[in-house]
Amino acid sequence: MHVFVTGASGWIGSAVIDELLAGGHDVTGLARSEASAATLQAMGASVRRGDLDDIASIRAGAENAEAVIHLANKHDFSNPTVSNAAERAAVQTIGDTLVGSDRPFLLASGVAALTRGRPCNEDDASPFHGPHSPRGGAENLAFEFVDRGVRTVSLRFAPTVHGTGDHGFIAVIAAIARQRGVSGYPSDGVNRWAAVHRSDAARLVALGLDKAPAGTRLHAVAEEGIPSREIAEAIGRAFDLPVTSIDPEDVQDHFGWIGAFFGMEMSATSTATQELLNWTPTGSTLIEDLDAGAYSVRTPVAR
Repeated sequence: MHVFVTGASGWIGSAVIDELLAGGHDVTGLARSEASAATLQAMGASVRRGDLDDIASIRAGAENAEAVIHLANKHDFSNPTVSNAAERAAVQTIGDTLVGSDRPFLLASGVAALTRGRPCNEDDASPFHGPHSPRGGAENLAFEFVDRGVRTVSLRFAPTVHGTGDHGFIAVIAAIARQRGVSGYPSDGVNRWAAVHRSDAARLVALGLDKAPAGTRLHAVAEEGIPSREIAEAIGRAFDLPVTSIDPEDVQDHFGWIGAFFGMEMSATSTATQELLNWTPTGSTLIEDLDAGAYSVRTPVAR
């Protein structure tokens, strides 16, 4: 199958491309820079130049592919309006291009704020609709194309897709701990984050492309929820830092933009996903990665 992938050279995307190529698929990745293009070519993928704002390139990539995996996102938390608009426009473009083709369209989503008081599961519909909601309401927008002949599948990733080289949320929190000289956790530290190893997440995407029916929500979740206090303690061990609670009134000042996320309950299950795809996570846990030094590389703190 010829697969067009956005976010192809990213943390998750590059692992997904390895899985797809190993499975015999032909892959074209969207690359916004010469460096990204060179990385994709070295992996064995074809390259289409463009970025999330290049709607014409995204449309052409979708037109010329037998399946689309949309992993790109601006992740500009300082200007979510722009990020949400770009995500919605890209999903609208891909969906419109695939109408009536029965081709697979897999898109990245998340598990944050889907439920209250319990871990979310695959039966929980996203409450986010419209262009001003998180990710521009892209998951629900994409599912609108199911009745128009598109095999839409939502890839709901855990808030931390971890491993050596990760530059996401955990890397930022670890960098803040080093900068502050203390590994903090919000309030009593009982709020939990789901987690999945990068290798397991990539394998799930490849399985979802082959097996998931239209309208499926897949949860890339290996660990249902790790308390933020345990995450902070592991960061403290990794960098020989004291560990302390951060008062709720001081969380934003201490952690910056990521404070709003680190204090959230983001637990989730993946029982239905594992049964549907015969997918069993085998990668190391988040705490194992932290204890093994996976986050020892210094990552700049983005504010």
